[in-house]
Amino acid sequence: MNPGDLLNIAEYLASGGIGSRIGRPRQAELKRAVSASYYALFHTLATNSADLLVGNRTSTRTRQAWRQMYRAIDHGRVKRQCSKRTIAKFPQEIQKFAHHFVMMQAQRHMADYDPMEQFSRSSVAQLLEETKSAITEFETVDNDDRRAFAVFVLFDLRGN
Repeated sequence: MNPGDLLNIAEYLASGGIGSRIGRPRQAELKRAVSASYYALFHTLATNSADLLVGNRTSTRTRQAWRQMYRAIDHGRVKRQCSKRTIAKFPQEIQKFAHHFVMMQAQRHMADYDPMEQFSRSSVAQLLEETKSAITEFETVDNDDRRAFAVFVLFDLRGN
């Protein structure tokens, strides 16, 4: 799943692109835009983890391992790890990504599961801009720090 494609879809939906009056997106469009924005973050993390922990997908064995690592990301676990104080040991760009991930997961839950929740076009546009910024900055961090973050969100630290 391409995070950039998800963000493009979210922008299209937030603009009222499916048949609402131009400039007046329906709540369903705004809510789907919020959800797509969260999933752009999620798939950024999944791709990052698979690429940095497994490598490329050139051989059959590597493709299977890459897919398994990509699918290993658990929404709840990532949220818990990103909410820990120990996230402060990572560079600012990763901290921003982690905090935004937690906030967007809560927004996605409201969008997907609360029929009474209402979103404004401007608030969704702001969420989309913040998501794009978080992803862009995350991708500027060196591979060693992003790899360490992938390990942090995926695996438990066990005592001796």
